[in-house]
Amino acid sequence: MTELPMFSDLPAPIFALATGMGRAAIAVMRVSGGGCDRILRALCAGRLPQPRRASLRRLMSGDEILDEAVVLWFPGPNAYTGEDSFELHLHAGPAVIDGVALALTTLGARPAEPGEFTRRAVQAGRMDLLQAEAVADLIEAESASQRRQALHQADGALSRLYDGWAQRLRRLLAQHEALIDFPDETLSAAVEGVLETERLDLQAEMRAHLADHRGELVRRGVTIVIAGEPNAGKSSLLNALSGYDAAIVTHRPGTTRDVIAVDWVLDGIKLRLVDTAGLRETEDEIEAEGIRRAMFHVKQADIVLQLYEGDPPNALTPDALLVRNKIDQDAMVEESVLAISAINGDGLDALRDEVRRRVRALMASQGVPLTRARHRAGIQEALAHLERAGIQVWPELRGEEFRLSMRALGRLTGQVDVESLLDVIFSQFCIGK
Repeated sequence: MTELPMFSDLPAPIFALATGMGRAAIAVMRVSGGGCDRILRALCAGRLPQPRRASLRRLMSGDEILDEAVVLWFPGPNAYTGEDSFELHLHAGPAVIDGVALALTTLGARPAEPGEFTRRAVQAGRMDLLQAEAVADLIEAESASQRRQALHQADGALSRLYDGWAQRLRRLLAQHEALIDFPDETLSAAVEGVLETERLDLQAEMRAHLADHRGELVRRGVTIVIAGEPNAGKSSLLNALSGYDAAIVTHRPGTTRDVIAVDWVLDGIKLRLVDTAGLRETEDEIEAEGIRRAMFHVKQADIVLQLYEGDPPNALTPDALLVRNKIDQDAMVEESVLAISAINGDGLDALRDEVRRRVRALMASQGVPLTRARHRAGIQEALAHLERAGIQVWPELRGEEFRLSMRALGRLTGQVDVESLLDVIFSQFCIGK
């Protein structure tokens, strides 16, 4: 087999499966980096395929045939990573994959680290950090709403919002510097008023952005906690809504001691249903711990379904949805009460409609929502510097606060000071991305 030279001024070629492990018809091997053209020529007996056209080729390792594969050649810079890249669509047998991986290693490539392909794309300017995070979200998407949000962010919607704020800050800073350099009192008073208005407008937009939790809810899923007294039918409701027997149901009060959570997709939105221990006074140490955990989840919930029998109880939270259960045992129910039977399904459609209405209200938003704690921290930092700029007496100190605010926005997209963030962000990716 031909040994290929490595070039110190080009990133070393990397390879990884872009498809999951396990039995399948096809496995896609991705390769990217300096020297990819030479590696591909060696595998294809000296002939490169036409760029971006699928070609059926016999892959060779010396005199040994590795596989008959579909090959795609992507010359840089117009490739995902910005580098020369290629894909091998292999038969997915473990022996085929291992043989091709060994050949790539011998030819000078190395296995990729998690997220390294996308990391190289960011470093090559093919995307920014926000778009890279959207790629990770798209890979993990479990619902239609998560898919739509990730695609919207990958298309640059959030990047354009933050870049727009940074450009406005840059103009504001430039005008502020002019006030320092040309301190004409009449001009200063007029221009300072315009600058203050722009600063306040930016602050208001950032505050509204921080108040919008829709993106984070879509990404992690809306948490719905089912709470109430023992034997109110909480586990039965969890099973009825989720569609399978996730929780043990008995007539004995206190059966549920720990928290049980299942995923539920409603109208394309991921929800997290949480069943909790029955709430009552108890001297049982294990049950008491279950009740403590139940109240913790109630306080953290986006929506609380509080089940009861008989007379309505005091609401656990101001927005708790009171639901009377077991109407199959008592048909005398006021029309104004949301009543169900988790056993025979009566009233469940009305309950789903109310949950749907509350979820939509939580998801209601104007503009582009942030999706991660990193985004929230960055905007909070940018906003804090803008607010501090408003109380500075010296114009030089106000200018510095504007610079720091702009720098906080730049770190979100990766325009400044990103090296310390890269390892954290891309370690969350799968190997082949």
